[in-house]
Amino acid sequence: MKNNSIKHSKVLILGSGPAGYTAAIYAARAMLKPVLVYGSEPGGQLNTTTDVQNYPGYSDVIQGPWLMDQMKEQSQAVGTEMIQDHIKEINLKEKPFKAIGESGQEYTGDTVIISTGAQARWLNIKSEQEFRGFGVSGCATCDGFFFKGKEVAVIGGGNAAVEEAMFLTKFATKVKLIHRRDSLRAEKLLQKKLKENPKIEIIWNSILEEVKGNKDPKGVTGIKIKNIKTNKTSEINIHGLFIAIGHDPATSLFKGQLDMDKEGYLITKPDSTITNIPGVFAAGDVKDKIFRQAVTAAGMGCMSALEAEKFLANKN
Repeated sequence: MKNNSIKHSKVLILGSGPAGYTAAIYAARAMLKPVLVYGSEPGGQLNTTTDVQNYPGYSDVIQGPWLMDQMKEQSQAVGTEMIQDHIKEINLKEKPFKAIGESGQEYTGDTVIISTGAQARWLNIKSEQEFRGFGVSGCATCDGFFFKGKEVAVIGGGNAAVEEAMFLTKFATKVKLIHRRDSLRAEKLLQKKLKENPKIEIIWNSILEEVKGNKDPKGVTGIKIKNIKTNKTSEINIHGLFIAIGHDPATSLFKGQLDMDKEGYLITKPDSTITNIPGVFAAGDVKDKIFRQAVTAAGMGCMSALEAEKFLANKN
């Protein structure tokens, strides 16, 4: 889409997960005619999530991509303009705010809502990538159910890894927590609960070397790990591998302009989506490293649109 004319809107929304779509619905219903720019993966992390059972309003299990399609259609039905493009640069230091897409299109906005989300961090081992979605997962809440009655492993040593390991004991017969150090970084209370759980075995000082599996049907059958103290390798038979080494928020575009914490999450005012730049708002996983749920992201999307509406009203 090569277009030299500037695309201006009162509300420019970047990102299309539950936060972005909900922001669009509220902004459109406030007659603000929002423009939502989404990248190559519309719907965010939910678009790679299969069964969703924890989004209110559905008694039956729903599919993540279907839920995102519904939100997208609702956003459009109330008047949101959707544009697929990848924003390559943004200037938040001048008004109106200006973003440039890889298409060459220039977008300006009186306000900007950032809902670019976050992605699970991976080890980037070739075999790990090969079996992603076929036994290798970054979300126990999403995929744990599929490993009912099977043995699984979790990689990591922080709160997320410990919580995922404990959650997986609801389904798996055995959970092996593999950590590269000889102590966990997780909170002491979580560690106590973990160590008291008979289904969990901790394997210390070890790193993942390779994911083993079948090609047809595609699926994980085991992993090869290495003890970094002894250099000895060993193989463990499992059916599911959960990588829980953190998330990376999609905020590199905003470095040097918006306040972030040391992990790159955008900082907003308490109980708000307002950033350090008036007129710029952040909603969803791009600013939330605690809950990371579709329903909380949607709630923040609503907040950001209401706050943008208030900002525009006070400006006029």
